[in-house]
Amino acid sequence: MTATNQLQAVIDRIQPLQDEVVRQADDHLNQLTKPPGSLGKLEDIARQLAGITGEVMPVFEKKAVIVMAGDHGVCEEGISAFPAEVTPQMVLNFLAGGAAVNVLARHAGADVVCIDMGVNADLEHPALLSRKVRKGTRNMAKEAALTPEETLQAVLAGVEVVDDLVAQGYRLFATGEMGIGNTTSSAAILCALTGLDAGVAVGRGTGIDDAKWLHKMNVVNRVLDLHGLRGASGEKSGMGSEVSDETGGKLGGGARDEKSGEMSGGMSDETGEKLGDEVNVEKSGEMSGRALEVLEKAGGLEIAGLVGVILGAAQHRCPVVIDGFISSAAALVASRLAPLSASYMLASHLSQEQGHAKLLEAIGLSAMLHMDMRLGEGSGAVLAFPMIEAAGKIMKEMATFESAGVSRE
Repeated sequence: MTATNQLQAVIDRIQPLQDEVVRQADDHLNQLTKPPGSLGKLEDIARQLAGITGEVMPVFEKKAVIVMAGDHGVCEEGISAFPAEVTPQMVLNFLAGGAAVNVLARHAGADVVCIDMGVNADLEHPALLSRKVRKGTRNMAKEAALTPEETLQAVLAGVEVVDDLVAQGYRLFATGEMGIGNTTSSAAILCALTGLDAGVAVGRGTGIDDAKWLHKMNVVNRVLDLHGLRGASGEKSGMGSEVSDETGGKLGGGARDEKSGEMSGGMSDETGEKLGDEVNVEKSGEMSGRALEVLEKAGGLEIAGLVGVILGAAQHRCPVVIDGFISSAAALVASRLAPLSASYMLASHLSQEQGHAKLLEAIGLSAMLHMDMRLGEGSGAVLAFPMIEAAGKIMKEMATFESAGVSRE
C-alpha cells in the first residue's frame, strides 16, 4: 500500500462522535445534584469524552504527552532569539526529566514520550524514539521545506506512534513539540490555510524584539509569495486539490456526507451552540489537498508528526489534548485533512502567541485555560489533564438527586 493510501485509510477510519452515548451522558449530568449546566465546560468535556470513547464514564488509566522534535532550515534567516543548537539540547533535557513538561507531566500522572522526527544532530538515548525523516527541514524561505514523500512519511510516523501507545494501553494523549524556528513555520501555515495577514499571525516566539519581529514577519511573507500560498484559504483555494503518489492514488479529505457528530465538545460557534454541520465532501477533498501542500512547503517534521498523532488518536477513538500555537497549527492541518478529527480535540490553553486565538477559531475549538503561557513542549496540554479527569470523576462519583435523597423542585 502506498503512503498516500495508508493515510487515506487512517482518515477513513475516523468516525463521528457517538450521539447516543452523548445523550446518555447528558441525561446522567441532568440527574446529578446540581442545577443543569452549572459545571460549565466540565459538562461539555464529559459529553465530548462520552461521544469519543463510546462510554458514559470513561477512565483513562494511562495518558501520555507526545513531544516531537525537529529542526527548521528557516533558522538560517535569523528569525529566533535562540540558536538551532537548542533543539537537540532540549531533547536531552526532556529525556533527563528536567524540562517544564516533565515536571507538569509528573504532577498530572502522565508519561512523556519524546520522538526525534528531524533533529539536526545524531541523538542516542534509551528512552528516545527515533522516527527521523531527515536532519531538519530545508529553508522554506528559499525552497519547499519538505518533499511530498517526506511529508507523508512524517505524518504516518505520528500515526504509528499512537498505534504503538494504544497497544500499550494509553487512551488519553496530548501534543507537545520542540523545534527552534517552529513558530515561524506555524505562522506561515496559519496564513496559508486561513488567508490571514502575516502581521496578525506572526508572534514573538521565544521572545524576540520589535526589529526581529518585523524581520520574522517579512520572512513569512517571503515564504507565502515564494510558494504561492498567499491570497486564498484552504477553504477556498483550488491549489493542490489532489495529492497523488507515483501510482496515481489520490488523497481525499475523508469527509462523509453525514454529520460530524451532534456533540463536538470543546467546539462551539459564537453563540456557544453545539456544532453538527454537514461536511461538504467536495470542499473537504479540496481542503485536504491544500493542507498537505502547505505542510510540504512551509511545515516542520515535528508539526507533520503531530498531524499524524492527532489523526491516529481520532482513528482509535481517543481524545487528544492540543497544546499551544505550534500544536494548534498541526491541529488545523489535521482538521483540514479529516474534518471529523476536530471532534476528538480538546484545546488546553490560549497561548500568548498572538495568532493562537485565530488558529483555535479556525478549527472551532475553545481553550480551557488562560494562563499567559507560550512555552510549548506540551506544557499547557498536560496542565489540562487533571481538568479532563475531573470531568470524568464528576460523572462517576457525584451523587444523583435520587441517590442523595435531594429534592429537585
